[in-house]
Amino acid sequence: MNKSAQILVVDDDPLNRLVLENTLNDDYDIVVCGSCEEAQSVLSKKNVDLILLDILMGNGSGFELLEKCKTCIHSYNIPIIIVSQSHSFQDEAKALELGAVDYVTKPYSPAIIKARVKIHLTIKKKNDLLGRLANIDGLTEIPNRRALEENLSVLWQQAVQSQQALAFLLISIDYFKSYNDKHGYAQGDGCLVKVANQLEHTVNEFGGFVARFDGVRFAVVLTKQSEPQLMQCTSALHLAVEQLEIPHQASPISAFISLSIGGVLLKDHFGDKPSDVYELADSALLKAGQVQSKFELVVR
Repeated sequence: MNKSAQILVVDDDPLNRLVLENTLNDDYDIVVCGSCEEAQSVLSKKNVDLILLDILMGNGSGFELLEKCKTCIHSYNIPIIIVSQSHSFQDEAKALELGAVDYVTKPYSPAIIKARVKIHLTIKKKNDLLGRLANIDGLTEIPNRRALEENLSVLWQQAVQSQQALAFLLISIDYFKSYNDKHGYAQGDGCLVKVANQLEHTVNEFGGFVARFDGVRFAVVLTKQSEPQLMQCTSALHLAVEQLEIPHQASPISAFISLSIGGVLLKDHFGDKPSDVYELADSALLKAGQVQSKFELVVR
């Protein structure tokens, strides 16, 4: 049977864990943990759709786990249902204020647990869909600027912590205004869609992330790249778009649509914030338009 979601049960009582597992395992994949430390380890390795958490474990460590989940970018969207022995209004209010979506007291009816879990998984599914739609560019259907900023923020923080390289590329279609003037905006939109799809396919092969940066530019984020690897990626991007062979009669440099790419490779100096790379890449992109290779790289 194909289970519809993965649920993490966190409770220090073995009997409670067993009861919850037996109640839900017909419909869901269940992972059980007896401590908050074990739960954090699971969350760092697995994609979890919902958490059932006992808040009264080991000197209030359940509250600590709840708070950590709701302040971590990787877990704050996971719905957490508190299943607790405590009937205290103060505990219930605190749990809800910290971000729990529901509060169930023990002893409970298995039917109630099943119903609450189903409700919150349905809400999460709808919210995830809305989130994906909010992060997709309406024309090209690749990630948009909002998705880029979220992704870059996460990868930049990871790069700073691990001191591993992070690369950011800003890509522009050469003489695209002239293309629109010559061929019309409808054909210009079609060109953007074709280029976006080609960039996405190529960047995926390098394990990177691509987004539409603004009207006529695209952005790429790559991790753990050396300069030779980055050069290989940019060469592949140029080649991929050239192979589309989209005629560009108004271009003074090519018979077909071509690209200029400005890149930033952060190795030692990561800056104060992720968005610092935008200005560096923009300056590199301006220079790229003036060189034959159509690529300019800043290394920091």
